[in-house]
Amino acid sequence: MADRRLQVFHAVAKHLSFTRAADALFMTQPAVTFQIKQLEEQYSTRLFERRHGSISLTPAGELVLSYAQKILALSDEMETRLGEMTGEMRGPLLVGASTTIAEFMLPRVLGEFNALYPQVRARLIVANSESIEGRVAEHTLDVGLIEAPAKLGGVASQICCEDELQAICAPDYPLAGMKSVTPKALADYEFISREPGSGTREITDAYFRSHNIAPASLKMQMELGSPEALKGVVSTGLGFAIVSRAVVEKETLLGELLAIPLKPPLKRSLYLVYPEGRFQSRLTSTFIEFAKGKLKELAP
Repeated sequence: MADRRLQVFHAVAKHLSFTRAADALFMTQPAVTFQIKQLEEQYSTRLFERRHGSISLTPAGELVLSYAQKILALSDEMETRLGEMTGEMRGPLLVGASTTIAEFMLPRVLGEFNALYPQVRARLIVANSESIEGRVAEHTLDVGLIEAPAKLGGVASQICCEDELQAICAPDYPLAGMKSVTPKALADYEFISREPGSGTREITDAYFRSHNIAPASLKMQMELGSPEALKGVVSTGLGFAIVSRAVVEKETLLGELLAIPLKPPLKRSLYLVYPEGRFQSRLTSTFIEFAKGKLKELAP
């Protein structure tokens, strides 16, 4: 088990906030402050600069953070390996997922995995694909599920399932009633897009470019950071969006939104990403195989 002070330091360094670190660790803020003070006294140096209500790492803090990440990762690895020696599947499992996968596909996967292996402590981090891949590369996540293949060095990726994207709009929007819609036709309508760095944004931009339509030429009304935000704006009739079929399954059944297939269809692969060349525990490899099988079942 890693030194508790190091765990607290790592949380404060990642959040750059004593308050948010306390919330993440289920501790009081004074207790977090005390642990950091003890660590600074132990090494006779300041680890954080505190000014104007914000904090930042000192050069010494940056050095401690680089070692803390390695020490905590090794501590988790030791716990997992010991569990394997006793025949148990237990220990921490840090999973990252892009927003679409995390909100609409992964809850059932994690729930069923936990039912099979109740001694596993899974923690889910949600961010866009770019951020998740970066955290896998930093070894702060065991595995990630994202909407594009890995680009960073030191990150391996494998396809876990296929996903289809469709245009969505409000029932009274001009696109309503179309059985399918081409990229050229969509260029005439107001577009509600995901934010840069999103896997969905990357694949839709590439789709339009492949049909000789520059993404910059689209009638972009808004860039939003989550599928739920996209659906909320689209439902007002402001424009159309392009999302995974899984995202609007409930709304289309209720008649709140319409999903229109793209012509030609826009399909993408969803990817599992994990550190390349790093020890991969039986827990991580078991979860990867389980997630691949379950996501193939759940993909619409």
